[in-house]
Amino acid sequence: MSNTVHKLFDLTGKTALITGGSRGLGLQMAHALGEAGARIMISARKPDELEHATQQLQAAGIDARWVAADCAQPDDIARLVSETTQRMGDIDILINNAGASWGAPAEEHPLEAWDKVMNLNIRGYFLLSQAVANAGMLARGGSIINIASIAGLGGNPEGMKTIAYNTSKGAVITFTETLAAEWGPRGIRVNAICPGFFHTKMANGLIAQLGEDKMKAGAPLRRLGDDEDLKGLTLLFASPAGKHITGQWVAVDGGVSAVLAAA
Repeated sequence: MSNTVHKLFDLTGKTALITGGSRGLGLQMAHALGEAGARIMISARKPDELEHATQQLQAAGIDARWVAADCAQPDDIARLVSETTQRMGDIDILINNAGASWGAPAEEHPLEAWDKVMNLNIRGYFLLSQAVANAGMLARGGSIINIASIAGLGGNPEGMKTIAYNTSKGAVITFTETLAAEWGPRGIRVNAICPGFFHTKMANGLIAQLGEDKMKAGAPLRRLGDDEDLKGLTLLFASPAGKHITGQWVAVDGGVSAVLAAA
């Protein structure tokens, strides 16, 4: 007999590790998986923000804990995986979400800023995926969700000068497709989410610069993302409901990418 829809989306007994999980999109995705029954480990660099976020998750009835780590540092990545497995068991779901951006014209972009963005946004995704896979996911299977961006789909609207960020997110999409092809036979599904504009700490300055009303007008749905808009897709990619989906990216952007593709 086929599973019911409720069973397909049930994550009871699963453990999820979410980087950049102390606020914004990472915390939203942590809520989504926790509400579906998963145990949640969130990670970011700042312990005070992690503690506050964990308290929010626990207040919602979610089994949540935290580990402070910098996912641009290989030693921190190894410690993060080790502590997670020791405290919560095997990792079934990994969300690579920690990220950085830098605004500067291409001709003036500092090399150290380029390296900072690349080291966290793509090198860190690779190293953490590798560490989680070698910690047992290759033997058991699981789901990896990489957070890319519609910025990784092409160039920028006028006024946005984020060449390192865009390049890194384009790399995340190719990384996702390549890893899905290689690890699919081992039972690991790898997919990417490409958010559009949400009110996050990283995006708020740009939203203010470009004008929120103008940005809403450029989206077919005439809105920016809210604190629920990633939940459904995250749960689909993480759960048995998405067991035949791998190597895919999906934009969650109110239709902005569709308009850009048609231009």
